[in-house]
Amino acid sequence: MSPTATRPAAGLDERAAGTATAVLGRARALRGLDLAVVRRLEGFLRGEHLGVRTGPGSEPADSRPYRPGEDDVRWMDWPLTARAGEPHVREVVADRELETWVLVDLTPSMAFGTTTTDKRRLAVTAAAVVGHLTTRLGDRFGAWVLDERGVLRRPSRTGRTALHAALRELAGSALADPPPVPGPPPRGRGRRAAEPASSPAAPDLAGALERLGAAHRRRGLRVVVSDFLDGGGDDPAAPLPWERALRRLSARHQVVAVEVVDRRERELPDVGVVELVDPESGEVVEVDTGRAAVREAFAAAGAAHGARVGAALRRCGAAHLVLATDEDWVASTARFVLAQRRTARAVDRMAGRA
Repeated sequence: MSPTATRPAAGLDERAAGTATAVLGRARALRGLDLAVVRRLEGFLRGEHLGVRTGPGSEPADSRPYRPGEDDVRWMDWPLTARAGEPHVREVVADRELETWVLVDLTPSMAFGTTTTDKRRLAVTAAAVVGHLTTRLGDRFGAWVLDERGVLRRPSRTGRTALHAALRELAGSALADPPPVPGPPPRGRGRRAAEPASSPAAPDLAGALERLGAAHRRRGLRVVVSDFLDGGGDDPAAPLPWERALRRLSARHQVVAVEVVDRRERELPDVGVVELVDPESGEVVEVDTGRAAVREAFAAAGAAHGARVGAALRRCGAAHLVLATDEDWVASTARFVLAQRRTARAVDRMAGRA
């Protein structure tokens, strides 16, 4: 269970720092927004988020008769005491800090992009936006990185300096050249000799989600940034491989799933005969994009997969944000955050706290 660290090359430090700074600069365009948290939080520090129980805080909840020897006289409710003719104290809702963990998928399928950016860089941007929208007084931000070699966990810390350091490391991993795509397995007698000797398989998205849920039990915000292309077979009714792990994670935490997509994964242009390579397995398929039937079948399969991922995320209880490499991620994030704030207000009304 010991994670494998994924470290950027030394020459990438300056580029990673510049990328992280640029991303944070654009993320400040969302400074007027706040990613609302509607799930119960736990913690020992006094933060800026309301809990669901009374305790140390500043938000008034209710008043009750004063119990001598137990209650602090500093919390006396003097107006109610005067009206009722007996001492009353105020109860306040506990303030809690928010602990945010972001799982960023940087596996080979994320090293793809047909515009000015690719999915890896957009994934780092999504992590920066989450950090910018959730990091306030007393809040903690930590990151997990999943790539072809394993999982790297960066401890959660408070403050903007720690956020910049985490993003710089994420940017370094995203800017690093992806490993060469594995070729098709050799045939004949040499096949067995060419296979690696008992090398452990790198964790997939489901395994990373399981580790994340087991490592951090305190309630908070969990953000999963991925393209969610982890198999699933041809049966649309079958659950996706990561669905069970994500459902268990969302049972305890508030979960936001950021799906990073590129339009060429959902539609093919008419460019004649091309070779498509699976970045995970190295399998090569020759496709004639000049045939309308082929393009239509590809588009239908892409749309079906997108709908399947969306339905799975809804079943898991995760909020779903889609970021495309050819769209304005600021506008997409702003719409999503405003929708989350409406949801939070609705939950407050239902809980009688509005």
